[in-house]
Amino acid sequence: MNIRPLLRFLCAFLMGLFVSNAAVAQIDVEITRGNIQAIPLAVARFEAKTLDEQRYVQEVVQVIQADLAGTGLFEPLDPASFIDKGASVLAVPKFSDWRLIKAQALLVGKAERLPDGRIKAQFRLWDVFSGKQLAGEQFFIKQNNWRRVGHVIADTVYKRMTGEAGYFDTRVAFIDETGPKKRRIKRLAIMDQDGHNIRYLTRGDHLVLTPRFSPRSQEITYMSYESGSPRVYLLNIETGQKEVVGDFPTMTFAPRFSPDGQRIIMSLQQGPNANIFMMDLRTRQTKSLTNSSSINTAPSFSPDGKNIVFETDREGSKQLYVMSANGGQGRRISQGAGRYSTPVWSPRGDLIAFTKQQSGRFLIGVMRPDGTGERILTEGYHNEGPTWAPNGRVLMFFRESRGEKSGPRIYSVDLTGYNERRILTPSWGSDPSWSPHVNK
Repeated sequence: MNIRPLLRFLCAFLMGLFVSNAAVAQIDVEITRGNIQAIPLAVARFEAKTLDEQRYVQEVVQVIQADLAGTGLFEPLDPASFIDKGASVLAVPKFSDWRLIKAQALLVGKAERLPDGRIKAQFRLWDVFSGKQLAGEQFFIKQNNWRRVGHVIADTVYKRMTGEAGYFDTRVAFIDETGPKKRRIKRLAIMDQDGHNIRYLTRGDHLVLTPRFSPRSQEITYMSYESGSPRVYLLNIETGQKEVVGDFPTMTFAPRFSPDGQRIIMSLQQGPNANIFMMDLRTRQTKSLTNSSSINTAPSFSPDGKNIVFETDREGSKQLYVMSANGGQGRRISQGAGRYSTPVWSPRGDLIAFTKQQSGRFLIGVMRPDGTGERILTEGYHNEGPTWAPNGRVLMFFRESRGEKSGPRIYSVDLTGYNERRILTPSWGSDPSWSPHVNK
């Protein structure tokens, strides 16, 4: 059995659900009643030069296994079942040994720390049945971050075997919440997409809300009460440089970047109403995009920058509208029962994710940009704030349960709706925002 066609059926299944124009994927997966038959994948122990590095490369292997297993598409095999204990990146594997344990793909590799602090990594991905190499790469990680080696390799394996870009070497900004429910301390934080390497970007002295990643750089825009009134800030998470985007006389809501990272859109309060404005980050000039006696908020650009989806109560209940990026009345796209909010356009352009409140439940769903094909992925007492992985095939959101001592937790779910996972954080977490891929 050739590994190349293993997931073609899965991707055709997903594309059929949403009539996507994405490229045909490369692997078949058997789907029965919504259950995906995961691909048996052997990740051999990586080679290392020193005892210290052997410990780190074992962590690399664990990261690769966890990343791929978390997709629901792959089943990493137990290393105890391996017949060949010494598979090397420099030699052709003995494929008969791997066929005996029913592995369909084999990953081998090595990694070492260089004198300048960088990590050098090599790997090969093999099709066990055809005996052909599917991928092979050598790369360097700038910082001494062994977990990133695992994420980078997992991205390559995922892309080679599915035809879709991976999403593992990414980060997520979110709001870390601690303390009693009525006196929550909220800090801006960042973590790897799997919940590791958490770093706090604010101390919790002031309320922070709605962090949003730039799609083109490692910058975050967010709202803070640091000055005593709500202001929109821009933070470079690599350098720590922070600046105020602008001083506005009224409350600002939900800032979000344009696809080129040169503009932000936000909602500004105007008496009992709110309208959407766009600011050019180079000139700091603002432009009004809506002008109505209603609440217009939560804007999100299409990936080509030509349109904006937003929520508005101009018809009574909150609904989703799409308008030109130059502004205007727009057209309503939400057609189902219930109230719609927090829309965010997929980076692929084929779908819009949203929160929907109906019959006392909060639903996370997707629809096409014209409003057709609405599909609910998950529901709960309080689900909110979807954010897209950069490949447009997985969402994160936060969920809060009932109770005075409860708090929000971050979850991910893929577009099948069957693979929902909790992202573990040290305390409560809300309002996630997924980054683009991190540069090596």
